[in-house]
Amino acid sequence: MANRVFQGVVYQMKDAIDRSLGVVDETGTVISCSDLNLIGEVRDGFAALRLDGGDAFVQGGWSYHQFSSTKHNDYAVFVEGVDEPAARYASLLAISLQSIKQYHDEKFDKANFIKNVVLDNILPGDIYAKARELHFATDVSRVVILIRVTSGSDISAYDVVSGLFPDKQKDFVFNISETDTILVKEIRRGIDQRDLKNLASSIVDTLAGEHYIKAVVGIGTPIANLKDLATSFKEAQIAMEVGKVFDTEQSIISYDNLGIARLIYQLPTTLCEMFLKEVFKQGSIESLDAETLFTIQRFFENNLNVSETSRGLFVHRNTLVYRLEKIKKLTGLDLREFDDAIVFKVALMVKKYLTANPAKY
Repeated sequence: MANRVFQGVVYQMKDAIDRSLGVVDETGTVISCSDLNLIGEVRDGFAALRLDGGDAFVQGGWSYHQFSSTKHNDYAVFVEGVDEPAARYASLLAISLQSIKQYHDEKFDKANFIKNVVLDNILPGDIYAKARELHFATDVSRVVILIRVTSGSDISAYDVVSGLFPDKQKDFVFNISETDTILVKEIRRGIDQRDLKNLASSIVDTLAGEHYIKAVVGIGTPIANLKDLATSFKEAQIAMEVGKVFDTEQSIISYDNLGIARLIYQLPTTLCEMFLKEVFKQGSIESLDAETLFTIQRFFENNLNVSETSRGLFVHRNTLVYRLEKIKKLTGLDLREFDDAIVFKVALMVKKYLTANPAKY
């Protein structure tokens, strides 16, 4: 990884310096160079010379300056020539590369650290010790957002999402599978759920509109403590799975808005089957045809209002009343009564859950 970083800087500097320049590792192997033909070459005698040559020395017509982001020198810049300008160029380039490598290492370590926290791969007691070592803020509000690609182009969703959130010190993006990308987003305290949904919508719209990638998004609960990131991630996963069962048309599902679906999803299937048998003692739910189920759905959407539902269905009020009476006869539940309507609504969701047959049970 460092080789690519060094090569990018060396290429940008070669025109300004107008001399061959590059970087060797502690063995004297050229790992980056403005002359690509030299990459891989091993400088004879460098490994021994670097130990007693000090930070700056010359060898074989090249000026060297050692550097590292750790406690010992791992690398050295070399610049063509043994004159004073060559030594100055090497010194300046060494300072630049040391700062860049230090920033790169810190960023990479932070990203890897966050990934381990999210995936629960680090002991709780080690989280704060590592955070202090990385100078990582532990008490800011964050949320985990799971982006799952369902279909799309060859463009990586990871690359797109990374481009949308360029502040790598506050926001972290990483892949956990071929289809799943995680965004750990720093947010303000007390953020409104609508703002999180708008954020998720911008991701979905960008993926679909600009890159033809279809994706669904699960949003965990905002957390105020670093150790709770794993919980927020699990909630985002649950939101995704529950949404797949109960809200198949939704592309954005928030854990906080799952409602009773979250409870049903966590119940054993045997308990759900017992519940259906108890509710539908008079007749099976399978006895209701598609038209009747559609009527029930619209009735619930209109808050059990007979007049509004009949207008929406373009049927006479008496026709709707007749259908509701038919449902009462088949199931023993009068949907015009609030308590019966709740039981029936839950029963429909339980039936949907059993039909989906989640793999976890």
